[in-house]
Amino acid sequence: MSMTVIVGLLGIVLIAAFGFIGRRRPVKNIEEWTVGGRNYGVLTAWVLQAGETFTTFTFLGTVGLVVSIGASAFYSIPYVPLAYIAMYWVGPKLWRKAKEMGYLTQADFLRGSYNSPTLGWLTAFFGILFLLPYLQLQITGLGIVISVATGGEINENFAIVLSFVLVIGFVLWSGIRGVALTSYLKDALMIVVVLGLTIVIPFHFRGGLDFGVEEVLDKMPEMLSVQPGEVGIPWVVSSMAISIIGVMFYALPHTWPALMSGRSEKVVRQNLIYLPIYNMLACIPMLLGYTAILAFGLSQDGDLAMLKMAAAALPDWLTGVVLVAAASTAMVPGAALLNAIAPLAVQNVFMIKGDRKKIAYNRIFVIVFGLGALVLALTMPNLLGMMLLLTYSGSTQVVPAIIGAVIPRITLHKASVISGLCSGLFIVLLFTFSPIHGPNINEGISGLAVNIVVLAIVEIAIRATRPRVPVAVPEKAEEVV
Repeated sequence: MSMTVIVGLLGIVLIAAFGFIGRRRPVKNIEEWTVGGRNYGVLTAWVLQAGETFTTFTFLGTVGLVVSIGASAFYSIPYVPLAYIAMYWVGPKLWRKAKEMGYLTQADFLRGSYNSPTLGWLTAFFGILFLLPYLQLQITGLGIVISVATGGEINENFAIVLSFVLVIGFVLWSGIRGVALTSYLKDALMIVVVLGLTIVIPFHFRGGLDFGVEEVLDKMPEMLSVQPGEVGIPWVVSSMAISIIGVMFYALPHTWPALMSGRSEKVVRQNLIYLPIYNMLACIPMLLGYTAILAFGLSQDGDLAMLKMAAAALPDWLTGVVLVAAASTAMVPGAALLNAIAPLAVQNVFMIKGDRKKIAYNRIFVIVFGLGALVLALTMPNLLGMMLLLTYSGSTQVVPAIIGAVIPRITLHKASVISGLCSGLFIVLLFTFSPIHGPNINEGISGLAVNIVVLAIVEIAIRATRPRVPVAVPEKAEEVV
């Protein structure tokens, strides 16, 4: 057994150990399990929210994008910092209202804001549906990382099962506290490894701090220009737009626990000031993509390029450390996804009552969804592949409802919000899975346009046919049945 394997396996167990010791006392209620009692300071809230964005894609996938599409890959850098500008205003408003009303999930927030269990159920059901492919992606990415870094020395399926069963275990035991502590370890590893590889890989392959950009410019200049390819510029621009919209309005349900866990609005704002640091780090692996092009050519599997360069440039035990860092970028986001999916099922889909029952069913759902995604990833890896396209385009259909809930001057009826949401989801599903295709833009933008139009028509019709009545005061999450 090589040192890479030994260090890698020990590191994976260490990540899980951090998750288990994250629990300082028995979890008494679903609020403590899901959002840590809303008592986290800036640093913990920062690593939690950053942990959901700095994933396997950021560490390995961005290198692969550069190898595949060149400079077009850099679209993934600006949209998140741009979204943070709006989030600086939106986040504290969401936090304040959720704190006052006791909301724990995105579906709680929308259900209470519009006094509509139907809206809460719809957003929770589709939220889970759209997050499951993302969860499977983390599991699949974990297997690829372990297989490549160890040269196939570890059976991929064995490594996936070991790692993800450990993730399910510490999420069951510790909830968000386990996610938080493992996020500290993951972030520390990632920062050290990324900065170290930035020096070591160019020196090994180029003889200095030269990523090879000038040579790429001479030999293949097309890799340094935007090449939209078959999809076209409208699709690229609209895909960036839907990503910005989704991020800035917290459309993805798994971003809510990290937001709700902050102890104050000040924590939320400060967190959003510091989060762009992660995007600065994300630029570094992308530059190494050009080094990979010169080292291994354009026909390589770009997703594996970072690990191949690390294995070539480092001794076995340091390659093991890189393996641990890469594995953490799948394990920790996977834990965060489970921490978000289970409460959605408890609070909003099945509407379980009572603290003890909620905790019990929450753990059951962690096992059901965690093992379900694990089994699908091992037996039918392509089953949810197309559904991954829905993670952003589908989730973003809740944005009009969120805007209506956070802007006091906008008063929307629940019927119009539900009509718009269902229409937008229908368009996204239609354009994604049927032979019918809309204009050459991202399906999420098409769905959002229909969503807003239908919402506006129904809202106008309701206001024209009903007498104006005072808006109902939102009820607390526990009281909306």
